[in-house]
Amino acid sequence: MEGLADGHRHGVSTEHGHPPVHEPRSRTVDIETALLAKNDHLAGHNRSWLAERGIVALNLMSSPGAGKTSLLERTLKGARVGREISVIEGDQETTFDAQRIRDAGARAIQINTGSGCHLDATMIERGLRALDPKPDSLVFLENVGNLVCPALFDLGERAKVVIISVTEGDDKPLKYPHMFAAADLVVVNKTDLLPYVDFDVDRCARDARRLKPTLTVLPLSVRDGSGLGAWYDWLNAL
Repeated sequence: MEGLADGHRHGVSTEHGHPPVHEPRSRTVDIETALLAKNDHLAGHNRSWLAERGIVALNLMSSPGAGKTSLLERTLKGARVGREISVIEGDQETTFDAQRIRDAGARAIQINTGSGCHLDATMIERGLRALDPKPDSLVFLENVGNLVCPALFDLGERAKVVIISVTEGDDKPLKYPHMFAAADLVVVNKTDLLPYVDFDVDRCARDARRLKPTLTVLPLSVRDGSGLGAWYDWLNAL
C-alpha cells in the first residue's frame, strides 16, 4: 500500500493535521514533455540511420495476444516479401518470441523492458546496433503488448502497424483513439473466428477512419491465410 502511505502526493492529511502540499501539475507536464522531446530527438537519429542504409522499419503494436508474433512467423514462412527480414522483439520478460522468430528463419534480438510498458528510441538504437540489419532490408519492431503507451513513442520507424483481433471487440478504435490515430495500417486478425464472435469489421474500420481518414484496414487470418495477399502487397509497396 505504498501509494496510500504517501500522504503528500495523494492528498491525504499528514499525521500533524496540516494540509498536504501539492506540486504544481505544470511540473509533471513539463517533465513528460521533456522526456518525449528527448525520445523524439533520438528517434530522428534512428530514422536517419535507417534511411542511410535503405532499411524499412515497421513498429508493430497491439494488445497482448492479438497475433503480432504469429503474423511475423507466417510472413517469414510465406517467403513473399522481397526484402530480407529481421526483428527486434519487445517484451517485459522472457525470450520466447525472439526464439519463435529465429525458428521461423530470421535473425532476431530480444529487448526486455522489465516494468516498462513500451519500447523507446534509446532501446531501438541499441537494438539496431546489436542486430546490424543488412542494407535494403525490412526490420520489424515488435512492441510490448499495450494499446496505450506505445502510440506516444516514436522509434524512428517508417510506419506504425496496429494489429487487433476479432476476439477483442470492435469498439477498440474509439476506446483507444491515440493508438489508432497514430497508425498507418490496421490489421484485423483472426477473421476465421468471425462466425463465433460478435465483431463488426465494417464498424471497426469506419471508427478507425474517423480518427484517421487515410488509414488502411486489412482483415486477415494468420491461421487460415485468408487476406494475407493484401498484407504481402502492402509490405512490398514500402
